[in-house]
Amino acid sequence: MRIGVIGTGRIGTIHANTLSRHRDVGSLILTDADTSRAQELAHRLGETAAPGVEEIFRWGVDAVVITTATSAHAELIGRAARSGLPVFCEKPIALDLPGTLSAIAEVETAGTVLQMGFQRRFDTGYAGAREAVRSGRLGRLHTVRALTSDQSPPPAAWLPVSGGLYRDTLIHDFDVLRWVTGREVADVYAAGSDAGPAMFREAGDVDTGAALLTLDDGTLATVTGSRLNGAGYDVRMELAGELDQIVVGLDDRTPIASTEPTGPPAADKPWTGFLERFGPAYEAELNAFVEVVRGERANPCDGREALQALRVAEACELSRRERRPVHLAEIPGGSASAYA
Repeated sequence: MRIGVIGTGRIGTIHANTLSRHRDVGSLILTDADTSRAQELAHRLGETAAPGVEEIFRWGVDAVVITTATSAHAELIGRAARSGLPVFCEKPIALDLPGTLSAIAEVETAGTVLQMGFQRRFDTGYAGAREAVRSGRLGRLHTVRALTSDQSPPPAAWLPVSGGLYRDTLIHDFDVLRWVTGREVADVYAAGSDAGPAMFREAGDVDTGAALLTLDDGTLATVTGSRLNGAGYDVRMELAGELDQIVVGLDDRTPIASTEPTGPPAADKPWTGFLERFGPAYEAELNAFVEVVRGERANPCDGREALQALRVAEACELSRRERRPVHLAEIPGGSASAYA
């Protein structure tokens, strides 16, 4: 199998490393807007660098992995679909609903595969939570608390093109909330604060956000996030039911300290970022993609699943701006989802 990797930044480099050592991947073709970066990575891995995207498609590959800037995702997904190629793409498909829907339509018209990069679906902790909910261990689920907090903010130049806190960061929480619970979000009420560094206000973004989500079975969920969590990178999900309560992301590296005399000590080496925290999950999702391309498993996260997470993010952004509850029915693109 020959795979083209478009984009060799941080996550593209990780994916290229995973694919290069995969037993079922014979070779890679790497390309990037920064040609020297692609060449250096190709040399290090013993793979081939291409001058640009044109060569990826002209030289011939069996599948494509897209890890470029978000602005290029939809066009590249469409091009791969028209070429009959399966695609793995980092989230999101696009930063708006029209672009997302258009790319999905191209994939569905072509009958090809689009697997989206929501790596938390491959994390051991979240998978365990999903099993606990589905098995009935928790009883009736009544409350979910999810959070994502970055230790350090992204570069100021990234903020205007990121899509904002809800679309860029908390979209992972929205996706995994649906995946773990098997329920859809019915309505949201969101708020945000830009009281931190001026660069967030200048970009029209917020550095801290919170949302109250009501699921379609009445379960209440809160999702919070911050770009300024100096203690470390913190990603958790607590699920409380009538019979039991569990937590994802609580270990000896969770950046939180107890004020109780008998509480656990602060982490000696707290998580610093998502690449470190979710390393095994990133590898697992690429291994799954290879299996999908080989026809050995069903697509674990298609474009329609990514669309639903984006709709929740859009609803939260609308709620924040207009300071009102937003029903998901107000956001285009709704459709029934299957939970295998």
